[in-house]
Amino acid sequence: MVDIAVAGHLPGASSAALIGGISIGTMLFDLLYWNFGFLRVGTGGLTAQAFGRKESTGGILRRALRIAVLSGLSLIALQWAVVWLAFRIVDCSPAVQALATQYFHIRIWAAPATLSLFAFKGWFIGMQDSVRPMTADLLVNGLNILLSAGLGFGVGPLPDLGFAGVALGTVIAQWTGFCYSFLAARRRYAFTLLKKEISGHDRASFFSLNRDLFLRSIGMIAVYIGFTVISARYGDLMLAVSTILMKLLMFFSYFTDGFAYAGEALTGRFIGERSAEGVRSTVRDTFIWSFGLAGAFMLLYGLGGVPAFRIMTSDPTVVDAGRQFLPWLLLMPIIGCPAFAWDGIFIGATASKDLRNSTLLCAVGFFAVWFAGVFVVETPESAIHLLMTAYFTHLAIRTVYLTARRNVIYDFLKA
Repeated sequence: MVDIAVAGHLPGASSAALIGGISIGTMLFDLLYWNFGFLRVGTGGLTAQAFGRKESTGGILRRALRIAVLSGLSLIALQWAVVWLAFRIVDCSPAVQALATQYFHIRIWAAPATLSLFAFKGWFIGMQDSVRPMTADLLVNGLNILLSAGLGFGVGPLPDLGFAGVALGTVIAQWTGFCYSFLAARRRYAFTLLKKEISGHDRASFFSLNRDLFLRSIGMIAVYIGFTVISARYGDLMLAVSTILMKLLMFFSYFTDGFAYAGEALTGRFIGERSAEGVRSTVRDTFIWSFGLAGAFMLLYGLGGVPAFRIMTSDPTVVDAGRQFLPWLLLMPIIGCPAFAWDGIFIGATASKDLRNSTLLCAVGFFAVWFAGVFVVETPESAIHLLMTAYFTHLAIRTVYLTARRNVIYDFLKA
């Protein structure tokens, strides 16, 4: 959101093209990084259950960090191939393509740090420690705001790097977060990279769980990448509008994820302790707090839609084009809340097969709605409305499927 907001106010090139460049560049990172979502999700669930059983958890983090660093270095080595392949598939204007390519080649140097932060966040949450990941996020995002804006506009002693400064600020912030998280794990938990590896049984569980979570990531990637790729076909203006809409929609998820993470940590802990009452109370409280937050966000979206667009861009054309889509924001809290809450609870239970199935099913629903309606689309605006319909269909499917499978959580108490 910071990168888009800074790009949306940079002088020179078209604001829509700058936002589109960030959008496509970010999409490429989503395409890469979401494949490694298991580093956070799998690490969190396994750590929480090991914590509940009062077992050592350091080996889980060591293995996740090893995968994160090696994968990050591989992505750096393959960066030119990724860009070449991406633009054989993505149809966008030459201006957007040039900006997205520039953004990608700078920000890719943070790949090992970004993937490692996935692992650290999952591990801290599994350890029932919400302070360390909160502090890391505040540090990373605070620095990202200061450096991306400072390097983008040339504030104070910082050089004016323009669009490139937006990406560089993100790189510096990610590596700073990595250093903080490593030192926090070392000082608070005496974590070291040199201790004994996890057992053969735990290693098998790690890879079995992460196989399903990898397939889950594929389903999520299909939806979010599909959203960006489809909107890019309708011009830079609609790409900019849909990108801002998606960031504002996901703004709610960043808050409700706090309760989903709590549900994840506590569900895993109580399953490790074999406490059915603890699991039940966690499910109940997660939903109570999440729906309370949903009500507050419906009010926020209702009153602040246009001001939020103006924060993201100073281009009046983009703001005016986005007005007709603002009612979609009101649906996000009520439809997204149960989907995100169940995600956290199922992750804590390491119910990976149901997470996999729900996400693959909702991806099918997303594309089914799009392809069923695309033949009657007459304008770029109607295409974005159809795209939003498909997006909320995918959230509704996740909610219905996981709600129907909720009793599976208690089966893990008997395992």
